[in-house]
Amino acid sequence: MGHNRRRSRSSSSSSSSSDEEKKKKKDKHDKHGRGHSAFPTPGHDFPHAAGVAHASPGPSFASPPSFPQVAGGHMPQVAMPLFPVTDHGAEHGFPPSRDVESHTGAAPPPYTSAPGAPPASGFRIPLSDNMQFPSQQAGPPVVVDADGRTPVFIGSALFERAVHPCKIIPTFQPPARVAWGGREHEHRGRYDLLPFDPNTMEWVPASHGQLPPGRRPVEGGYEENGEKLYHALASVQGVRVPGKTGAHLVSLLA
Repeated sequence: MGHNRRRSRSSSSSSSSSDEEKKKKKDKHDKHGRGHSAFPTPGHDFPHAAGVAHASPGPSFASPPSFPQVAGGHMPQVAMPLFPVTDHGAEHGFPPSRDVESHTGAAPPPYTSAPGAPPASGFRIPLSDNMQFPSQQAGPPVVVDADGRTPVFIGSALFERAVHPCKIIPTFQPPARVAWGGREHEHRGRYDLLPFDPNTMEWVPASHGQLPPGRRPVEGGYEENGEKLYHALASVQGVRVPGKTGAHLVSLLA
């Protein structure tokens, strides 16, 4: 999914202009020298994911979304933590979550964006599994669940050393669910809701973790080593499921 300057009927992924992508790569390179802590890396045994899918056995997926500007501009802007320096000694496994209190005390600076453009990680609403879901601010659901009725939203789950795109179902407890190791895990603690605004966001078809030229991606999170993650929509047995994807993943997440 990408920042949308025009309405489109495309259905999955995100992208950006070459100049902005070069700038982001430079920013990422600069940030790697600032001594931030490292983040956990997920397993690579996931099925193909929506938007950016690898060519390996499994269900076909759609494409990754990005973070747009929220309509009305009244949502609080929550910056995605900066990309950290790689820590090759970090253990791999499902990481512990980060709660709201431990995060708010040391909020990192926001990503830089072109003048007048939405932040690279979008406008979000900070939440926790024990907080009420802000239905009036959530915007339209991106899909419905397998029952054909239950609304499903997207966001990012905050861990101690990583941020991963997640799906959010307000009627579930906890609402946030993260794809990891070929399974869906409940997420406790801090997560950020990304209200979907069709005026500024769109789903764009993509594959192999590559975003179409000319699109500006919305960043959905990152691994422990700073590899970027994006939102994705995967078609699993006929049901569209929000997940995560990235160019570095051998098998994409659904």
